[in-house]
Amino acid sequence: MEAMVFCGRQFSSADLQLIGDVVERYGSLSREELANTVCELLEWQRSGGGLKARECREFLELLDRERKLKLPALRIGRPSGRATHIPISAEGEPVASLQGRLSDFDPLVLEPVQDAPQNRLYRELIGRYHYLGHKAPFGAQQRYLFRAGTQLLGCMQFSSPAWRMAPRDQWIGWDEPTRRNNLQRVVNQSRFLILPWVRIHNLASAVLSRAQRRLGRDWQARYGIEPLLIETLVDESRYSGHCYRAANWIRLGQTRGRGRMDSTHQREGAAPKAVWVYPRVPAAAQRLRTTA
Repeated sequence: MEAMVFCGRQFSSADLQLIGDVVERYGSLSREELANTVCELLEWQRSGGGLKARECREFLELLDRERKLKLPALRIGRPSGRATHIPISAEGEPVASLQGRLSDFDPLVLEPVQDAPQNRLYRELIGRYHYLGHKAPFGAQQRYLFRAGTQLLGCMQFSSPAWRMAPRDQWIGWDEPTRRNNLQRVVNQSRFLILPWVRIHNLASAVLSRAQRRLGRDWQARYGIEPLLIETLVDESRYSGHCYRAANWIRLGQTRGRGRMDSTHQREGAAPKAVWVYPRVPAAAQRLRTTA
């Protein structure tokens, strides 16, 4: 296999051969155990000495999707892309309608999801009130709750980007090797929910603007990668996408109806959606075409 870059680390052909040998030889291990083993062998560690097991597992799953190796099947639990158990709590229950101008609800607070209670609340809100429901995300992810003071208004999730998406890839103008190396610098906004009883004018675009600014440092701190571009998919049979335009996103076109993680470019059946992107930095497309 040719050398690759993932999460800022260069993997030589010899490294990739070693990874393949480990996966083949120790196929009875779980994916988590394989990731820990590879980290130890390659000394892939954080600055504090801990193993980069999360990133390594994402890399192994990338190699699996590209058919460069074959990982063991996911074990029963919470597999990526599958619906998960939805908790019910008092905080997730509907309340009286919240209506008015954005200025009536200051301060607007964007709260990173960091602990188990926050994660349970996020799962509940998405599972109960988002039309797509809650599924364990593929790869990396960063979640937020947002509130007006202590009043809960909604939540959102950013996660690994679509493997291929023609409007985005054409807009960037990257070739296949560059796409493989730099895709990690694109982040997908995979969920965005304003609770159904919240009717605050311009709330969606205001939350998007705050998240766009906040995401860079949170993603960098968590994964060691600066995201250059944010993407999202909008079902225009349900939503106009006006809030994205108001927050300075760019509509690029429509998908062809393939799944988001379609690495083989063959899967059909998903409804076409509008592709929107937000360049987080100047000349984002140019940097994605050239950044190692």
